[in-house]
Amino acid sequence: MQNRSFYVKSYGCQMNVYDSQKITSILESKGLKNKLDPKSADLVIFNTCNIREKAAHKLYSDIGRVNQLGLKKTIAVVGCVAQAENSEMFRKNKSIDIVLGPQSYHLLPKMLDDLENNFKQINTDFIVNEKFDYLSEQMRPQGVSSMVTIQEGCDKFCSFCVVPYTRGPEYSRPIKSISDEVKLLSQKGAKEIVFLGQNVNAYNDKSNNNDAKLSDLIRAISEFDSVKRIRYTTSHPINMDEELIQEHKSNMKLMPFLHLPVQSGSESILKKMNRKYDPDFYRRTIDRLKKAKPDIEISSDFIVGYPGETDQDFNDTLKLIDDIKFTQSYSFIYSSRPGTKSSTEADNTPISVKKERLLVLQEKLKKIQYSFNNEFCNKTVKVLIENQSTSNPEYFFGRTPFMQSVYIKSNDLVPGHEKDIDITSCNHKSLYGTC
Repeated sequence: MQNRSFYVKSYGCQMNVYDSQKITSILESKGLKNKLDPKSADLVIFNTCNIREKAAHKLYSDIGRVNQLGLKKTIAVVGCVAQAENSEMFRKNKSIDIVLGPQSYHLLPKMLDDLENNFKQINTDFIVNEKFDYLSEQMRPQGVSSMVTIQEGCDKFCSFCVVPYTRGPEYSRPIKSISDEVKLLSQKGAKEIVFLGQNVNAYNDKSNNNDAKLSDLIRAISEFDSVKRIRYTTSHPINMDEELIQEHKSNMKLMPFLHLPVQSGSESILKKMNRKYDPDFYRRTIDRLKKAKPDIEISSDFIVGYPGETDQDFNDTLKLIDDIKFTQSYSFIYSSRPGTKSSTEADNTPISVKKERLLVLQEKLKKIQYSFNNEFCNKTVKVLIENQSTSNPEYFFGRTPFMQSVYIKSNDLVPGHEKDIDITSCNHKSLYGTC
């Protein structure tokens, strides 16, 4: 593999970004050179997401663009689409050489070696513990804010979601393995640690007679003096236990911001989704969080146009948004995924109606987000400086404790430092300031 080069493109969630960083570390440790575009790479890797239909379509379009370069490339499709479509991918596109599931990335170097002597390579086994044992040895700097996967898989089986089939059952990494990785990241400059998981607040390390939950892990990592901020994503409402809620109250390194997807504000739609809670349960969970940490802010995910969604169901979602006032959000039109329960349900709502509902929902969320950001104008807020703009060195980028993006005009800030920033203006996405 010496003197070869590679290019990695990630689709979808933060966990895919984290996995791509690990893939990069693995290949660099084997002597391959990381390239920033596919034209100059021998190996092109697509790290895929299968949450939405368009992501799979985009993958095949991107493979087509690589083929149009007219140069012989080794093409590897890894991640959730690879897991879901398996060997069918070879039939769909004959230029694909390797299909590798999200629990087997550590096997990629061997598969590349075997590819030189054999035909196409595939591995979609669920060997998540072996993956983490191997990947924990591969470390490269991520920056001031660094991600660490602590949990993978899902046992919830929401009717619209493919994660249980592509990432497997819930698995939690040992707390010692996570601590060791955080220690290395902090030595390489990380000041903020973001814990990742499909159901991150379901974290439960039972190795070596442990019974450590997410709250225990957060307390352990907060003992690192060099770690200034801790976050976690993505959580499930039914796993917001009292210990974790109280950790938000007592631990000043745990940021007052929580991404807690609700998906819908309709009781009937949540039941169809198999989300295992109703809107009142979600509201009570937020009330408990607010009681423990009054300044905590909430972000969420919303699916619009789920099969059978009525006008009243949609209005119930709008009512929930008015009640909670989510300060950030992600919202999408429902996307049917093969193999999920919802893909068999009748869906008679016209796409034009779904698009109109999405527009209404996003406009409401945008106004709430702008109103929240506007509260910071002409005030001072503590910002963790992450980097300096390469295109305009007069500006730096950082984030507030509430996960707001801040662009700062300055010539003397230092990435990794927390700094009091005077906010001068804003839009619904970002704050702008000086110091």
